[in-house]
Amino acid sequence: MKCGGKAQLMQLTQLRKQYQTWFNRVDWQVTRWMANHGLTLLRISMGVVFFWFGALKLIPNLSPAEDLIRQSITFLPMNLFLPFLAIWEMIIGVGFITGRFMRATIFLLFLQMPGTISPIFLRPDLVFTQFPFGLTLEGQYIVKNAVLISAALVLGATVRGGGLRSEPDEGIDR
Repeated sequence: MKCGGKAQLMQLTQLRKQYQTWFNRVDWQVTRWMANHGLTLLRISMGVVFFWFGALKLIPNLSPAEDLIRQSITFLPMNLFLPFLAIWEMIIGVGFITGRFMRATIFLLFLQMPGTISPIFLRPDLVFTQFPFGLTLEGQYIVKNAVLISAALVLGATVRGGGLRSEPDEGIDR
């Protein structure tokens, strides 16, 4: 290898090390920011979703879920059930947005979730285009609740003051 080739290789090695150092610094800062703010943003965004979706149910024909609810829950009076469900969801939303009464908020969410997935069993014709994988838009609306349930589990794991950390504990065997 020529002397100029060695110099270029050394320059490339040095550039790679500088890039790696820069990347690690940025990655650490971004990861730290996510650990510091992620749970709060998750909690507030869940609150907005629940409050918004609940509020839509208070205005006739505004919620995309209204027809699905009407066609699935035929054994309850809709003039009472829809406003009840709307307010229930809005209470969940306010709980998440404020971060107060998180245990009660998550409990209300878990009580509400069986109702949201009930069309899968009560009216599968409204949920599937082709069982078990082809979903209608309403079916997709229901399946996305898996994300909300998982997010509630993550938030529930922090009600005793826990949180996210950007770095693992050192020296702890797990």
